[in-house]
Amino acid sequence: MLVTVFWGATFLIVQLAVTVSEPFFFVGLRFGCAALAMCILSFKLLKGLTRQELWAGFLIGIGIFLGYSLQTVGLQTIPSSKSAFITALYVPLVPLLQWIFLKRKPSVMNWLGIFLAFGGLALLAGPEGVSGGIGKGELLTALGALAIAAEIILISRFAGAINLFRVTIVQLAVTSLISFVVSAGLGETVPAFSWLLLVCTLVLGLGSAFIQVTMNWAQKYVSATRATLIYAGEPVWAGVIGRIYGERLPALAFLGAGLILLGVLVSELKLKWSGRQKTPAE
Repeated sequence: MLVTVFWGATFLIVQLAVTVSEPFFFVGLRFGCAALAMCILSFKLLKGLTRQELWAGFLIGIGIFLGYSLQTVGLQTIPSSKSAFITALYVPLVPLLQWIFLKRKPSVMNWLGIFLAFGGLALLAGPEGVSGGIGKGELLTALGALAIAAEIILISRFAGAINLFRVTIVQLAVTSLISFVVSAGLGETVPAFSWLLLVCTLVLGLGSAFIQVTMNWAQKYVSATRATLIYAGEPVWAGVIGRIYGERLPALAFLGAGLILLGVLVSELKLKWSGRQKTPAE
């Protein structure tokens, strides 16, 4: 739950950072700083790195890269509070991905939650999203939410069988490396030094290290679906922080945000069918 507070604050900080840096380069800086911080704290543990931990860190790192880079690019054209609510789509997407890849069929409430969440996304995109298609920023952020859902499932898949500090270092380093490679491939320029960029990099770097270690540790004891329900607090904090900063969403967007949160909560409800009482033996 504490992670959601840090997570919610990152949206506005990223939006400020991309005013002085191009998106993929900043993602590389952010996660490079996080990987360096983790190395300083647990460098000796890397000697015991196993092939399974390397593989797990690589896969999770790809998920982190896709999720955060798409979200960062999207924040160039949409407010941080809107981005946070769209990113919350990963909650109803987790059971859907578990059905596709792990053969765990979603419940009726999962499907209802997915329907509500995507309806909320259309409203949150604004009138242009309802009548003429979702904008580029909204679409990229929604794809980022899909990647984050895959990341959560991967973390649950490997949790308990790996050393969380070693895997965290690998996944953060992989995210940073891919980001810098993509940045160079797209021809992004290295930004000039600015205190805003330095502060954003340090705050988000240390925050990302904390977030990833906590997720890797906590999901040893909390299932992927339960974890996503807890993470649903993220857009609420982002909305509060964005409101304090001065962001104002129109009424239609608030309705869409409400539908997304309702979809998040509904997707985790369990229906109890009425019928014959079971005996103690049953």
